Amino acid sequence: MTECGNTTCGCGEEKCGQGSCNDENCTCGKESSDKKNNNELNHVKHVVAVMSGKGGVGKSTVTALLASAFRKKGFKVGILDADITGPSIPKLFGLKDSPKSTGCGLLPVKSTESIEIMSLNLFLPSEDEPVIWRGPIISGVIKQFWEEVIWGDLDYLFVDLPPGTGDAPLTVLQSLPLDGVVIVTSPQDLANMVVRKAIKMAEKMDIPILGIVENMSYVQCPDCGKKIFPFGQGKVELMCQEFKVPLLGILPLEPSVSAFGDQGKIGESASSDLLRTDLLLEILEK
Repeated sequence: MTECGNTTCGCGEEKCGQGSCNDENCTCGKESSDKKNNNELNHVKHVVAVMSGKGGVGKSTVTALLASAFRKKGFKVGILDADITGPSIPKLFGLKDSPKSTGCGLLPVKSTESIEIMSLNLFLPSEDEPVIWRGPIISGVIKQFWEEVIWGDLDYLFVDLPPGTGDAPLTVLQSLPLDGVVIVTSPQDLANMVVRKAIKMAEKMDIPILGIVENMSYVQCPDCGKKIFPFGQGKVELMCQEFKVPLLGILPLEPSVSAFGDQGKIGESASSDLLRTDLLLEILEK
């Protein structure tokens, strides 16, 4: 654990007499005083991060489904793809156009559903071009996506975080005015073990946990409707009880979701209807 080295805070964990901490390496949990509105052209009402403890649980897919579900309800929605080295949001929405630059900042690319999207993959010469950057550069790009992109008037901005608890998630949790985080997991014990790290990171950073989504939970027989649990019965309900957070959805392992994503039409997937978006809206509007 890194204690704060910022002389203006001097928190050293328990001794803090300040209300903020600007040390990017600090895990003291104090909110950065740099956490502010991105620029005067933007009016983003709610910012929600989507995170997971490990990769492969479908976090980006859940981010896309949440954004699509909120857009269907008539809200103005955007996605900030903070998974800099493994971005998949543009692929899920079938985006290939590069963001345009103006004298005031970058314009996000709009999906067919009118979801505003900014991702590093939209700047690359090809979608499979690797991004081989160290943590400080990645953190800087994430901040630019928040501060220098013209998001305009949005009701909800979803931030797709990379898995784990490293530099990029830390940058988002410290630098963006988050309403809270949605945690994505899968039924395996390994995923549940690692997702606890993400939950405890959010708690340590004083970021509200809005709820948990269990993805790829079961396969439903198309003939009889019986649910089959290929990864074992999940324990997400018990986890929600333990951490006293809402369950926002249990999603099936559905081939059509993958097909829609591969076609760049994730917004057409009916799986978004299985998310408890009304509950999430109620939590966010409190």
